[in-house]
Amino acid sequence: MVNIVDPHIKRDSSYHVHSEASALGHYVKNKGGSDFDGWCWPGSSGYLDFFQSSVRSFWSSLFAYSKYGGSTPSLFIWNDMNEPSVFNGPEVTMPKDNLHTIDGREGRVEHRDVHNQYGQMVHMATTQGLIERGENKQRPFVLTRAFFVGTQRTAAVWTGDNTASWSHLKVAQPMLLSLAVGQIPFSGADVGGFFGDPDAQLLTRWYQAAVFQPFLRAHAHIDSKRREPWLFGEPYTSIIRAAVRQRYAYLPYIYTLFYLNSVTGFPIMRPLWVEFPSDSGAHGVEEQFLLGGALLVAPVSEPDQTTSVVRLPGQGELWYDLQSDARHAGASTVNVLTPLQHIPVFQRGGSIIARRERARRSSTLMAHDPYTLVVALSAAGTATGQLFLDDTNSFEYQRGGFLLLRFTLSAEGILRGEVSNNGSTFVDANLLERVVVLGAEEGRFTQATLLAGSNAAGQPIQQQQSLTLQAANGGKRIIIRKPDVRIGSAFEIKLH
Repeated sequence: MVNIVDPHIKRDSSYHVHSEASALGHYVKNKGGSDFDGWCWPGSSGYLDFFQSSVRSFWSSLFAYSKYGGSTPSLFIWNDMNEPSVFNGPEVTMPKDNLHTIDGREGRVEHRDVHNQYGQMVHMATTQGLIERGENKQRPFVLTRAFFVGTQRTAAVWTGDNTASWSHLKVAQPMLLSLAVGQIPFSGADVGGFFGDPDAQLLTRWYQAAVFQPFLRAHAHIDSKRREPWLFGEPYTSIIRAAVRQRYAYLPYIYTLFYLNSVTGFPIMRPLWVEFPSDSGAHGVEEQFLLGGALLVAPVSEPDQTTSVVRLPGQGELWYDLQSDARHAGASTVNVLTPLQHIPVFQRGGSIIARRERARRSSTLMAHDPYTLVVALSAAGTATGQLFLDDTNSFEYQRGGFLLLRFTLSAEGILRGEVSNNGSTFVDANLLERVVVLGAEEGRFTQATLLAGSNAAGQPIQQQQSLTLQAANGGKRIIIRKPDVRIGSAFEIKLH
């Protein structure tokens, strides 16, 4: 659950936050040196001067369970209006000659010099408050409207108050790609548009696009009509449900991309040219995007669009249409049928993606579910991929409490799982229940053998085991069932 907590404080002597902030001198000053009085949602409001560490500590302390009535470990925070918004101010923000006190700097600084950083100071203090609010420290989640350089360390961002229109669905992609290459990787747009009322087709197409973007939420203005997917009836409810289930299935892959972003800075959602800088045909493409290096998504952003032209980047690359299993060469364009139930999603040849395919009501309920590996063959018949595993909640990963797994398929047909960070204190007992191989010609693989691995109890298998192998689509899709080895331990499977 996420609560909105804005940085303006209602000026009311009976409100303890205001009375404490006022007594401590924590408010931004006007040009005359008095506490600035602006107008926002509560009416007459004071604005905390977050450029002082003492003020940030004061704000952080307000998120303690004992002070924030009704809060729980599953309650997180959305800092809205933190530009800061001032309804009666010039340009709907603070006067430029308001005065701030900055730690370690003599005298006061005018707001005009620090305006862009104000919102960042707010969400930094909020993040710290969520970390410190309980004895068992857990990772925070903070959503912010205002941001600056470094915001990616402490908050997610959304694209603001958009509109329920096809044009705003279309423009969401380039906006999010711009944020991504500007090092704001955790971003998204309000599904369906904030203002107005999307029709069933627009809402469906918006969900189909948004489930592949880093931050996903449905949000609307209080005056908009209710828009829960089940209100639109069939076929829309089922199509939206299928899209959301895709999001849940790809969470292991998306979570791994977040980890890799934290250590490399590489965007999660990427323009095509980031992965393929030498492919001039990929430059300037903004209506498609890559999710990591392995998935290409081409959202449908026009009404009644039943076909799409998709640019597949990379000379020598292979791409697999996940709807039909059709294989296409890179550095080309393809026409794809896009009835309402389908948007083009392609997996890159040479990649391995981990999925969880059992439908659950939440990701927490998926914690002990088994995995499926989707292996898309390169032209050489090889593939690689990674999977990051930890407890998803604590800070133990900073002390080695995680697993970074590497999967490889060799040209000889040996699928291996290896632990990249041996010595980890984290153990994952979940099983690999299925391997799907894309791109094999008919008859290329007819048998599979489990050569090595550990069972659910962590004990090594004692002898090689034959596995059930099923071919579909003329051998384009091979399904290997029930290896049932720990995904967090080394294993080998031979394809014959």
